[in-house]
Amino acid sequence: MIKLTMKEIINAIQGTIYIDGNKYDYQSISTDTRKLKENSIFIALKGDNFNGNDYVLQAILKGATICIVDEIKFNKEEIKEGITIIKVSNSKKALLDLAKCYRKKLDIKVVGITGSTGKTSTKDILAAFLSQKYKVFKTKGNFNNEIGLPLMIFDMDESYDIAVLEMGMSNFHEIHNLSEVAKPDIALITNIGITHIENLKTRENILKAKMEITDFFQKNNVLIVNSDNDLLKDLKSDNFSLIKAGILENSCDYKAFNIELSEEGCKFDIKNKTRIYKNIFMPIPGIHNVNNAVLAYACADILGVCHEDILKGIEKLERTSMRLDIIKNDNITLIDDTYNASPDSMKAAISVQKSLKGHRKIAILGTMKELGEESHNAHKDVGKYAKENGVDILIAVGEYVEDYKNGFNKDENFISFADIKTACAVLKDYIHRGDVVLVKASRSMKFEFIINELKKLND
Repeated sequence: MIKLTMKEIINAIQGTIYIDGNKYDYQSISTDTRKLKENSIFIALKGDNFNGNDYVLQAILKGATICIVDEIKFNKEEIKEGITIIKVSNSKKALLDLAKCYRKKLDIKVVGITGSTGKTSTKDILAAFLSQKYKVFKTKGNFNNEIGLPLMIFDMDESYDIAVLEMGMSNFHEIHNLSEVAKPDIALITNIGITHIENLKTRENILKAKMEITDFFQKNNVLIVNSDNDLLKDLKSDNFSLIKAGILENSCDYKAFNIELSEEGCKFDIKNKTRIYKNIFMPIPGIHNVNNAVLAYACADILGVCHEDILKGIEKLERTSMRLDIIKNDNITLIDDTYNASPDSMKAAISVQKSLKGHRKIAILGTMKELGEESHNAHKDVGKYAKENGVDILIAVGEYVEDYKNGFNKDENFISFADIKTACAVLKDYIHRGDVVLVKASRSMKFEFIINELKKLND
């Protein structure tokens, strides 16, 4: 990583040196003592259930040479020689400010990706498209919030040509803060759904929050949006370049057509105003991934990657785990999509399940979080979609099982459980050889425990 001087650190985070160890060497930056390495800067963050300021002495024992704190919860005499303690008013803000300072040191193109769903898949696809021509850094896992994104920035160095960064949010001003740190040259918005509507109240407000990704744009910046989305298709701007990409709209700048869907993936062509790009094959199923891919293709084209290099890059596609992972065996086909859930992503997963060959289609679905007043209708709507799109048995877990049941409306093929533990104890009684089983819920439901139980059926 690029090293910042102590003066640069102090100025960036507006801190004061509480204890000066006079040794400012460091090799990494961490907020977690469990992952902290020798010669690190430790930034003590506070959350709902923890206070990093309580772990300063532990961080020093593990090798932290510089600690940034917003509370003093130790005695000076407990700090060994050579350790520097910096006091700030807010450690979370200090993390963002330090990452902003670090980003300015990097001569690198940044692509920011946001949207209600599809951010991670689009990130993975775009990184693959770019990989033949450029050395690409991409967000690891789901490090896309005001803590995760700065940590990703610190992982970047001058060896990379392009960074593809995922940007998530749950309320206003969060994307603004991330954009101020990352300063994307190009931004992609995958769609506007109802995820986080509990906080933001309307889809129009969700659009406003997502559009914060352009808060620092100028004339030479580019925004690429999904023209199939009702709130994005009519978007206009005189302040930056706007590119629209999709499947349905003939007037969009990049359009996917001749689409063929199969168990193995998606084959399609793409046309823009001047050319047609043929025979693109993505080894991931689902029409929604064609939408993701056409956004990524537009971005790669703008960044000067030729069609042939994009096709070669697809061979290097690395997908983030627990997102439509299809695990096939002689017993069952298991679809692990347990990382998160929203109405749109639920429907996309059910559509993929429908395309897979098997005996019965069984969907094990849990709660979709942060939907507020839309929760009951959203779960009912997904239940109805499951019924209309080939799900033979719906197994619902959690607080909205009655809404799933009302939507599915097939009593003899509906099963519900109050919690995961109860479900896991008997699931094997409902699943038979040859079944195609989808498992999906919001992350906090911890549906990976169900996946682990079902994997035993494949052993």
